[in-house]
Amino acid sequence: MTTTKLQTFIPLFYIVWSDDLLTEKEFVTLQGFIDSQDWLSPDEKQLLLSKISISNPPSRQDIADWKSKIEQTIQQNPAIKSIFEIAVALSEKDASIQKLETSFVKLENDLGILGEEAISNFKTKAKTFTVTHQTEASFDIQKITDVLDGNQAPIINKVKSIISGPEFKLETITNVEAYRQKVYDWCKILAKENLGNMAYPKQYGGGENPSDYFAIMETLSYHDLSLVIKFGVQFGLWGTSVMSLGTEKHYIKYLKGIGTLKIPGCFAMTETHHGSNVKGLETTATYNRENQTFTIHTPHEKAQKEYIGNAALHGQMATVFAKLIIAGHDYGVNAFIVPLRDENGTVLKGITIGDCGHKMGLNGVDNGTIRFDNVNIPKENMLDRFASVNDKGEFESPIPSDNRRFFTMLGTLVGGRIGIPRSALAAAKTGLTIAIKYSDQRKQFGPEEGSEVPILNYRMHQRRLLIPLAKTYAVHFALQYLTKRFLNKTEAEMQEIEALAAGLKSYSTWSTTAILQECREACGGKGYLSENRIDALKNDTEIYTTFEGDNTVLMQLVAKNRLSEFRKSFGEMGSFGIINYVYENAKSAVAQKNPIAIRKTDEVHLLDSEFHLQAFEHREKTILASAAKRIKKLIDSGMDAYDAFNVVQHQMIDMAQAYLERVVLEQFQMAIASVEDKNSRTILTKLCQLYALSQIEKNKAWYLEDNYMEAIKTKAIRTIVNQLCWDIRPDAVALVNAFAIPDSCLGELV
Repeated sequence: MTTTKLQTFIPLFYIVWSDDLLTEKEFVTLQGFIDSQDWLSPDEKQLLLSKISISNPPSRQDIADWKSKIEQTIQQNPAIKSIFEIAVALSEKDASIQKLETSFVKLENDLGILGEEAISNFKTKAKTFTVTHQTEASFDIQKITDVLDGNQAPIINKVKSIISGPEFKLETITNVEAYRQKVYDWCKILAKENLGNMAYPKQYGGGENPSDYFAIMETLSYHDLSLVIKFGVQFGLWGTSVMSLGTEKHYIKYLKGIGTLKIPGCFAMTETHHGSNVKGLETTATYNRENQTFTIHTPHEKAQKEYIGNAALHGQMATVFAKLIIAGHDYGVNAFIVPLRDENGTVLKGITIGDCGHKMGLNGVDNGTIRFDNVNIPKENMLDRFASVNDKGEFESPIPSDNRRFFTMLGTLVGGRIGIPRSALAAAKTGLTIAIKYSDQRKQFGPEEGSEVPILNYRMHQRRLLIPLAKTYAVHFALQYLTKRFLNKTEAEMQEIEALAAGLKSYSTWSTTAILQECREACGGKGYLSENRIDALKNDTEIYTTFEGDNTVLMQLVAKNRLSEFRKSFGEMGSFGIINYVYENAKSAVAQKNPIAIRKTDEVHLLDSEFHLQAFEHREKTILASAAKRIKKLIDSGMDAYDAFNVVQHQMIDMAQAYLERVVLEQFQMAIASVEDKNSRTILTKLCQLYALSQIEKNKAWYLEDNYMEAIKTKAIRTIVNQLCWDIRPDAVALVNAFAIPDSCLGELV
């Protein structure tokens, strides 16, 4: 219909065809009307009648074009109030058409069209903000990428280039043997690229850059997580145990071979009966004075080493943690290098190795069990940085305290509790990238008679994905902070850093587990297909909450550290110390808990970063003081300290959680303060506000119980959280694109 006067019929034709069915009554009514119009030529009548042929209906494209013209007309003429006024506008206000209002209105009535309702629907469709909300980046993506990558950008880009190559093409391998071999081959390529030895001293073939090593681990985690763990076992756990617990003779003999993968090895700490409780390990290393050797022995089946990466197939050596026995005396857990296989892969005498077989995830890693039957190793195989046996067969250590020596030894291995949460962070970034980009394209439902809408426009879907996105950005900056503190640590800081690493390992891995579940559900059935990667990410990271320390156990370590810091600041946990602490906390709480503050709901206040941090700090300090007071009360009543800590265990976990939430928020805010680009700072601030307020919303029951807020304020926070999600939505795709994850790592969905 090319002439303007024929376009007069477009609104009527669209309405009668919009349900894909023209009834016989509608056809007869329209046919009679068209035939009765003297102002139409025979050819024009024929053309119009062809548009209402029941046997030859208009195409979907024709109907879509009609709809588009109607909506454009309404947008250009917002004062339109009737179907006829649309018709007149489409005819370019043809004077002859304007005289036909009475007959056209009668036709509408004969067709059963309610003019006001129809025009209202058209206007709703034209203006529905849920429909029109769309992706539109407000910032330069590369500038956010630069903020995230920081000084590690060169090594990050190198790793991304390698894992994007054809040798690293991702595929679903169901054969465990083939999968393990593929992962091993990938590790060899990475070793040739000098990525595995990045943290080792240059004099032993390394790059002497542990900061780059952590960045390598995180970036590899965009790819296959079996590769990351195999890589981490070989170059991290096995290599770092030699570097951290050994001395010069061990560096010379082993480090170069470990870094080039010529000496594949294992980290044999965990036993069937003892995982988190390293002090309880039962494997023994008995010193033989007569020939200056150690005998490594597994006393019973449940003392076997279990879940050991690299053990089932490839490991030739292992750092074995065992109780040192000299002349019948137990000197506690120490570390020893024990050969497992020869260069041809043949298992050595006295060694029994089992295969853990198929697992929930990480099936490219050859986890196994190891048992030792009186295996002799030379004296120099003891990793003797913190303890040794002298030529007289006597135990020596520069650290006289058994307890301090044990924790000093474990403290050198805390790097694993940085690598794992950073790997988990990368998995969360990958899952969110897949889910958010899919949700931006996937359309479902829409306004009545309107077009379908990207599911990312729905408020609940935004909550499902954008709150986790904000948390992921927050965790990123917290882990950067942890990494820097670890790399620049002093002796006085070590206990605090170890606790922080334990806590952020738990916080990050728990977060990733929850995020990937949400991503899977947010992608519907597509998220269930292996080709779209979320299943592998979910299954492979599931164990992250367990290895390098069970998360719940680690959180207790964090809580005990916070109580220790409490004692340092306020003296022993006596009444006076607690009163001092409560008083210090109360001085700030007075301003924050007055009748006006607890009901304050204006947007400026709720979005204020100072309010956010104060709320987090108040919760952290109050829970800490409450736990300290409760423990003291239980002990004063005669309860054993061990039992007292068990009674308040849930409160200890709450204390650790509150501490970590405060650290994460604080580091996010500090990171934003250093961003120079205005647009980057603006979007990161919105993410930080969303993280802070969503956490307050999550903990609103506590804030209400504590009378820190009234219900009117927590309801207002919920509203602001929803609005922040809506405001961030146009930038959501750009925010995940800023992770710059290689397309080859994002599956088939995006």
